[in-house]
Amino acid sequence: MPSQKRARRSAGLLLFRRSEESGFEVLIGHMGGPFWAGRESAAWSIPKGEYGPEEEPEAAARREFGEEFGRPAPDGGWVALGEARQSGGKTVTVWALEADLDAATAVPGTFTMEWPRGSGVRREFPEVDRFAWCTPQEAAERLVTGQRVFLDRLREHLAGGRVGEV
Repeated sequence: MPSQKRARRSAGLLLFRRSEESGFEVLIGHMGGPFWAGRESAAWSIPKGEYGPEEEPEAAARREFGEEFGRPAPDGGWVALGEARQSGGKTVTVWALEADLDAATAVPGTFTMEWPRGSGVRREFPEVDRFAWCTPQEAAERLVTGQRVFLDRLREHLAGGRVGEV
């Protein structure tokens, strides 16, 4: 019997705060590591991460926020922004939460990888090398393409529309 490949799933938490100038701003992170070092456009992400079948997506989103930002997710009501399938096949589920954290207080977790590739040298890099509050327009330019849909869903929610259920 052939083995079934497990579907890859991630869950994340998109913090937002209201702004008179742009309506709202979102907190996103620039991905760490050498591949993303010189890039700005499509090199930022909603704090998120993979989870397995033994973990609920909400718990994974809370855990990943803590790992990537270095502080627990703030308290408050979560708004389901639904799912989106990324170009690599991973399905991402995101919630929004209204909160105002100081981006400069982030203490991101790290990961280890061989760098340069083929060198045999393992180096440690931050999962996210910096966080920033961005207007929806700035975030749309910075976020990886497959996550931009969550900005539209948050905008719809804040305008009083319905947002897709998870």
